[in-house]
Amino acid sequence: MSTTSSAPSPPDVGVVVTAAGRGERCGGEPKQFRPLGGAPLLLWALRPFLSHPAVASVVAVLPAREAASPPQWLAGLVGERLRVAAGGPTRMESVAAGLRVLPPNCSIVLVHDGARPFPEPSVIEAIIAEARAGRGAIAAVPVHDTLKEAGLVERREPPPVVRTVSRAALWRAQTPQGFPRSVLEAAFAAAAQAGRSGTDEAELVEQAGGAVVLVADVSRNLKITTPDDFVVAEAVAAARA
Repeated sequence: MSTTSSAPSPPDVGVVVTAAGRGERCGGEPKQFRPLGGAPLLLWALRPFLSHPAVASVVAVLPAREAASPPQWLAGLVGERLRVAAGGPTRMESVAAGLRVLPPNCSIVLVHDGARPFPEPSVIEAIIAEARAGRGAIAAVPVHDTLKEAGLVERREPPPVVRTVSRAALWRAQTPQGFPRSVLEAAFAAAAQAGRSGTDEAELVEQAGGAVVLVADVSRNLKITTPDDFVVAEAVAAARA
């Protein structure tokens, strides 16, 4: 009696990590290169994807100057598995630049914020699975805070509350976000042709009529935007040490 075993599928996932911002809200220096728990912030964001067996290639999208001459710690990692690309003035342009660098064998594409150092491995797995099923998927957490819609005011004064917004069906979008590559590239092409933009990749796919689902994430997958966020992230990093 003979048995057959299936060989593992070759890596087919490409990851675009967006890190092309200048960090104005973090003091004017590129926050993605600042230390966090003994390692650069961007390295924290890259590690879970570089170590994933399904990932064929990761592209770090950097400011043009750093893409031309990466920091030493990053330059030593650049090779077939990790590449760099110069970003543009908008997120859409930066992601498009990363897509152009991914090799053709990457049929699934994940996009992740370089300022999110703690992506959950289980969430990454779930998003890859949804993208392989042919639809977009984004990490997200349900909104728990009470939401108020404010009225517009011309002067510097407290804005009036117009109404309380129901949070029952609201989620806060995070990253990674994952898609079949063909779906994402078609959405980018349609947006460029129509002169549209989006705040994230999922919005472009939605505009193009594509299906997108939410994958439950955790709040500690925070995005570092302000100096106060670094304080919280240091605590998370210390707990993981």
